Amino acid sequence: MLHLTKLAVGVRDIEELRGWQAERSAIDPPLRHRTRNAPRRRDEVLDGGSIYWVINGTMLVRQRILDIIEDRRADNSACTALVLDPELVPLEGRPTKPFQGWRYLRAEDAPADWGAPSPALGMADLPPALMRELRALCLI
Repeated sequence: MLHLTKLAVGVRDIEELRGWQAERSAIDPPLRHRTRNAPRRRDEVLDGGSIYWVINGTMLVRQRILDIIEDRRADNSACTALVLDPELVPLEGRPTKPFQGWRYLRAEDAPADWGAPSPALGMADLPPALMRELRALCLI
């Protein structure tokens, strides 16, 4: 299994990503992310891989990649579409430097899914921006 990482440019938090994707999939289903280049390791990505979204410098959420297909942009130019599961799975988070395009991410290097925070800690009540900062500082 192999994953992809991608910057979610212009996205403030997971809820904004969820909103953008809901709008796009309602207008032009299925939910997909278009990219110029097709992954050469397609079969490995489709063997349970996800796209790991980097939001504001932190790898915060992932989505399963259901298929990789040839597609067309609005201007009719050819591209590749990553067909995505609409479920967004929060991650423990990892600071990530900026990069262009997408990158492969080995399964053993991927951050773990976010476990349910302990209610005693009150972490579930913290604002998303504060959670990002605490993760970036490796305090949680």
